[in-house]
Amino acid sequence: MPTPSWQVAGQYYETCSCSFVCPCILTQLTAKPSKGTCTFAMGFKIDRGSFGGIALDGLGFIIVGFTPEEMSRGNWSAGVIVDERASAAQRDAIVAIASGGAGGPMAALSGMIANFVGVESAPIRFEQDGMKWSVNAGTFVSMSAMPAMGIDPNTTEPLQLRNTGHPANSDVSLARAVQSDVSALGFTWHDGSGQNNGQYAPFTWAST
Repeated sequence: MPTPSWQVAGQYYETCSCSFVCPCILTQLTAKPSKGTCTFAMGFKIDRGSFGGIALDGLGFIIVGFTPEEMSRGNWSAGVIVDERASAAQRDAIVAIASGGAGGPMAALSGMIANFVGVESAPIRFEQDGMKWSVNAGTFVSMSAMPAMGIDPNTTEPLQLRNTGHPANSDVSLARAVQSDVSALGFTWHDGSGQNNGQYAPFTWAST
């Protein structure tokens, strides 16, 4: 069956195990990750969305992954955590979008993923406490970050990178990870150093 047309829009949040600022995004994925390998968690809060006739409004998902060397070399492992409130049809739609199987921005990375490790369900919460944001998915993922600000005390917007080509949004706001914990789908990563990279942006995706 042909893939139905789809669109999702909302907010994206990410932390990774690279030091701030992640070198991968600055070097077209050719730099060695700061710690040799990279573990990442990308959270997506869907404000509005549909997959064919299936509504996705208000749901969320998290892509977790591991790259053993420079990202451009491929051989990634990745999986998806889907909001437990999703029906079976909604879950299948979200996995198709998140994995790139239904086309759209994530399809550009699907060739890098050598090992798709599976799908889990969890209650996913996206929260804001002042400027700090956090994403939690039961016992699987807990991450939070603070926006990275410049030296102008009168500027209320965070530092940004533009024209990156990142699949979530080519323009991203930078953040410093406060804490990242991942225990899911074979990935284990715990960091509370406050030195790692974070980023976030609105996202708008659609089938191509």
